[in-house]
Amino acid sequence: MTISETTRLASPKHLAERSLIGLGSITTGVVVTNLFAPQILVGLIGRSLAMTAVQAGLVSTLTLLGYALGLVLLVPLVDLVENRRLILRTLGCAIFAALATALAPTPSLLLLATFVLGASCAAIQMIVPLVASMVAPERRGQAIGEVMGGLMIGILLSRPAASLIADLSSWRAYYLASAILMTLLAGALGRYLPTLQPAARLGYVDLLRSFPKLLRDEPVLRVRAWTASLVMASFTAFWSAVALRLPDAPFTLDAKGIAAFALIGVAGVAATPIAGRWGDKGWARPMFFAAHLCIIGSLALCAWAGVIESRSAALMVMSLGTILLDVGITADQTLGRRAVNLLRPEARGRINGLFVALFFVGGGVGSAAASLAWSYAGWTAVCAIAAGFGLLGLLTDLLTRTGTS
Repeated sequence: MTISETTRLASPKHLAERSLIGLGSITTGVVVTNLFAPQILVGLIGRSLAMTAVQAGLVSTLTLLGYALGLVLLVPLVDLVENRRLILRTLGCAIFAALATALAPTPSLLLLATFVLGASCAAIQMIVPLVASMVAPERRGQAIGEVMGGLMIGILLSRPAASLIADLSSWRAYYLASAILMTLLAGALGRYLPTLQPAARLGYVDLLRSFPKLLRDEPVLRVRAWTASLVMASFTAFWSAVALRLPDAPFTLDAKGIAAFALIGVAGVAATPIAGRWGDKGWARPMFFAAHLCIIGSLALCAWAGVIESRSAALMVMSLGTILLDVGITADQTLGRRAVNLLRPEARGRINGLFVALFFVGGGVGSAAASLAWSYAGWTAVCAIAAGFGLLGLLTDLLTRTGTS
């Protein structure tokens, strides 16, 4: 069943398929920076507003908590409300919240604004399936890969970009810049984004109640969300600890060097359209194997880099491992997205919300595991834990063919 069989489509202005994918990619990349920038800005924010340690810690936590709730409570509206209007209104809330954050005079108002901003970033998960639904099923994997490429670039650039803007001006300038960029993108989306009227006639409460049934009835969703959770755990475990390892020998990088190192991971994003294209050709199963093997091998390289005596060689091996890690992670994410977006068109909002919410949980588990591993056994243990998540993904590949067609 294609999306056109269950919805009514129209477009305010015609936009070529490639341009629409590009617009979706840029929008998701810009919006997602709001979720991860607080992790680098929290120190500056805390000092500026004389926040307590607990209040400062809540800046990033409330942003991500808001996002999690947005996935569960807002993204399902894709199956109930006309999509273009929903996306623009949600993005409008994000713009308002970013401005409120930039102008917040007190800790309480800032925390409230960041929570609303995080929830409004759920617009990302409304845009991805809408753009994907505009292309034929046989090209959907490639389209999802390209939009996900923008999303991953945004995630990887969020910390160094926020750090750069804060160094040049202030932390408030970052949120002001984000609001301006999102306003420009909202204008473009309002002009060119197709309208998509969902065919579902369920009430909002019924949509929320359908989550358990979707998980029970859709094995593809269960399996692909599981492996996506595992690779996200690898991703957050690595990036949560690598900034703690790089200042020490043999790497000896300062803050600017670590920010530059973070840019290396962007190279791995090149795998997203390739993975999507190969998935469209029916090669999803071997690609999942390759992605999870790549994650395991990359983390072995990163662990080895930590014991190499030569600084240049250690940095080279660590850089190669980082690129391969991001290749494996983005490939799994892209192929998993493709698989779930080929499921029920009438439930695509709920399916995408569930998919992202579940791998979001995996990210939290990975961060917590990395913290414990670093505290008790250092960098090698972090790499072993992160590789273990990849190994679980590989075992899943061996035991099931679900979602690999």
